[in-house]
Amino acid sequence: MTSTDRLRAAGQPGPVYEQPLNERMRTFLRLDFLYQQTLYHEEREDAWSTRAAMSSLLEILAITARGDIRSEVLKDLERQMMVMHDYTTRPGVDNARLKAVLNNLGRLRTELNAVGALFMQRLRDSEFLNSIKHRSTIPGGTCEFDLPDYRHWLDQPFEVRARAFADWMSTIRPLCDAVTELLWLTREAARPRPEVATGGTFQIAFDRENPCQLLRIALPAGTQLYPEISGSHHRCSIRFMLWNDVNSRPVQTTEDVPFQLTVCT
Repeated sequence: MTSTDRLRAAGQPGPVYEQPLNERMRTFLRLDFLYQQTLYHEEREDAWSTRAAMSSLLEILAITARGDIRSEVLKDLERQMMVMHDYTTRPGVDNARLKAVLNNLGRLRTELNAVGALFMQRLRDSEFLNSIKHRSTIPGGTCEFDLPDYRHWLDQPFEVRARAFADWMSTIRPLCDAVTELLWLTREAARPRPEVATGGTFQIAFDRENPCQLLRIALPAGTQLYPEISGSHHRCSIRFMLWNDVNSRPVQTTEDVPFQLTVCT
């Protein structure tokens, strides 16, 4: 048993690094990152956490203002539902689990269709949110002397702030929940394989007929290495860097590095 296997057997999974290989996947990952960050901070009662949740919410609004992300998500939901339907005719499939996934995809599609194309407009028209957004571009621009109304709201009991946030989150939730589910399906559809980066480097070429959307690299827990990934949906280069501390420049390792590679199509 290798050290990686022992760590996994002990319930100590290592870090997983992801690299998007197209613009749509890059947008989905950023959106989900901000959504999870918002969910984390909005549940905490202190004003600093509310500030952090507000910052993430405003970044979600900025991302969704670029292009028609809702249409992209709806197309991907339809595609995934077609893929899942194909599995219904295959032997050995867990039909109960498959039905649950299909029902969830159908629910997410229905909810996202129901909100309409201009579902974010209510938040974009909010004078309160806009005032915070405009000041957020200035370093320290949301201080109390810049935004006394924001400070006043932050001083309100948590229940008051939570109600406002619940209202805002109800607007973005259909889109963000769908993105989270699509990312989960993308990750689950592929299986990791063991690889070795000889001398700390690894090259990978992708099948042009079946383009890759997402690359995942898993390392053992406790490692001082992390991957630097560059490339495109045709080929990628991975260099494993050795971390020392914040005062030292990372250097590429010259040792062979075993890792788990997942290619998500």
